[in-house]
Amino acid sequence: MARILLVRHAPTPETGTRLTGRLPGHSLGPDGETAARVAAETLTPIKLKAVYASPLERTMETAEIIATPHGLTPIVEEGVLEMDFGEWTGRTLKSLRRTALWNTVQNVPSRMRFPGGETFAGAQNRAVEAVERVAADVGKATAVIVSHSDVIKLVMSYYLGQPLDSFQRMMISTTSITDLRLAPGHSPFIVSINGTGVRT
Repeated sequence: MARILLVRHAPTPETGTRLTGRLPGHSLGPDGETAARVAAETLTPIKLKAVYASPLERTMETAEIIATPHGLTPIVEEGVLEMDFGEWTGRTLKSLRRTALWNTVQNVPSRMRFPGGETFAGAQNRAVEAVERVAADVGKATAVIVSHSDVIKLVMSYYLGQPLDSFQRMMISTTSITDLRLAPGHSPFIVSINGTGVRT
């Protein structure tokens, strides 16, 4: 089975306060770099065949820190890009919580299309397809995919067989590691979600 380690990017100064989405120019900063190095140390004992990442700065920077001890260069995977939040991009979470659509996002996300953006269902489909491409590429080896909270939650909700409206019940912390095993013709095997360590 392919071992896929889904890692949420390290924090940026805006993480948890603003929906930066796909906006360029949001890098890790010193605290984020430190957190990424801790994740890299956790993953150093594991033999990695490849490191993939969403193309945004925060994911690529996290991926580079993780990849360096293994002599690898991160590979861009567009399928695990952050959600397209459309007109919500760049707004503070405080302001978004006051909108009529916030309840839909949290409780019935299957009905949500971000104004000018994408649906959760569409994001789930493209992210799962990307994860399965990576699994096919690495065969029986291990790969890291550095992505985003909602994207990782959507992927894991799919492999858990959950309704889409349940995906918000998961928490994916910055630099957490989710351990997934995939093989063609077999059911997925989920070792851990939102972990701080991994089995070697």
